[in-house]
Amino acid sequence: MRRINLPSMLLLALTLTLTFTNCSKTSSIEEVRDETGVPEEPAPPVDPNAKQYTLVPDKDGRLVIDNKSGQYQPGDILNLKGTFYAVIFYNLSGSAAKPIVVRNEPGTVVKIGNTVWDGGSWSTALSFVNSRYVKVGGTSASDFIINGSTKPNRNAYFDLSLSEHSDNFEIGFLTITNGGTGIWAKTDPVRGDASTYYPNSYMENLSIHDVSISGTNNEAMYIGHTATYWNLATNQSVYELAPGQTVGGDLVQPIKWRNVKIYNNKVKDIGADGIQTAAIDRLEVYNNDVTNWGLQHNPSHSGGLLIGGRVTNSNVHDNQVHDGWGDLCQFFGSGENSATHIFTNNLFRDNTANDGVTFRGTDDAVINFSNNTVARAFGVALRINGLLGQKGKQLVSSNAFIQPRTGGGVIDDRAYIYTENGGQVTESSNTKFATTTAAGVDNNFQPLPNSGLLNSGYRVKNF
Repeated sequence: MRRINLPSMLLLALTLTLTFTNCSKTSSIEEVRDETGVPEEPAPPVDPNAKQYTLVPDKDGRLVIDNKSGQYQPGDILNLKGTFYAVIFYNLSGSAAKPIVVRNEPGTVVKIGNTVWDGGSWSTALSFVNSRYVKVGGTSASDFIINGSTKPNRNAYFDLSLSEHSDNFEIGFLTITNGGTGIWAKTDPVRGDASTYYPNSYMENLSIHDVSISGTNNEAMYIGHTATYWNLATNQSVYELAPGQTVGGDLVQPIKWRNVKIYNNKVKDIGADGIQTAAIDRLEVYNNDVTNWGLQHNPSHSGGLLIGGRVTNSNVHDNQVHDGWGDLCQFFGSGENSATHIFTNNLFRDNTANDGVTFRGTDDAVINFSNNTVARAFGVALRINGLLGQKGKQLVSSNAFIQPRTGGGVIDDRAYIYTENGGQVTESSNTKFATTTAAGVDNNFQPLPNSGLLNSGYRVKNF
């Protein structure tokens, strides 16, 4: 996991060009199919009576809007038309009942981003600063495209960012390619602003769905602050306290998200972690497909799906994570305040480095890990490590563990579930197979007739 500060470009004030239109527009949406041939659901219709604006790029291909004066009101629709190098919104505020909608101009495709950016300002394609109650995305995913930098310094480029208390966002139906980090959403602590210190406030309600992300140099999604603590004097992350050190003064904790849902997304060809989360209370991750992550081959940034530090009350279900470099799934969450963690009906299969699923949480976190399939892991299928304090008995039931240690090693009991540093497990009704053939499954690890899986393991569902 890494910390990256937003560049100074967010502080620049540039002129903008906008065209106002107060008309009701509708457009017919043709069926769109993704690469698997599955029809893509179009975005739900918006209020046909809403006030609409058409926004276009300035002469430099940019659009900067500071809504401090409140020109754009709850329920308004901001239609982006054309090709933009960068789009930045400050102080854009809708309401819970009437969010502001930012979308493509109906009947057109909006493209945002600078593929030749290689350092300096304007390092974010689409940015929201101190904004809330906003829905952003296309009338379909193919109508709203963010295409980031492809240059050597693209690790510092953001495709879509939410910063400075931006919350109550729905991000859906868009396509993100290239750049450094795909979707980045957190708030850094600021000296003198106690609202940026935990537990003084939260960022509430984030939904990310029906988004395709590919080709990012860093994470596809970086959701929540990965620093356990923050030094206000140096503006740097602190991950462990020194002996006798306590929180206070210049040492604070970043604020957390509360109520985050990440679902129906496709992530592939990613340099670092696929979907990375941290510092979230009440997190649900489901029906995502993550493949071919870890292209940097950096062991510190190589989780297909990562439930990170300070996450409490998580529910991870019905995901497919497969064919990547590094752990298929990593858990670093917390058991504080009797938090619950559920992993059920996920397919974790085929990686070329590290283990399958790894638990290394804190505060005696306990995971109910049930009806998952972990197949063809390079190392052990499930590693439970109590080093950081996850020492409670993990509830592991009705899972299918198939053909572990494809990278080499003895296929014994510890190849399927490996405990270390005080990690513990309570098992029931798991099935374990040394080979895929012995398991009797098809190419999607569904049981064939007379399969030994019985009632264990992952089953495909239709959403």
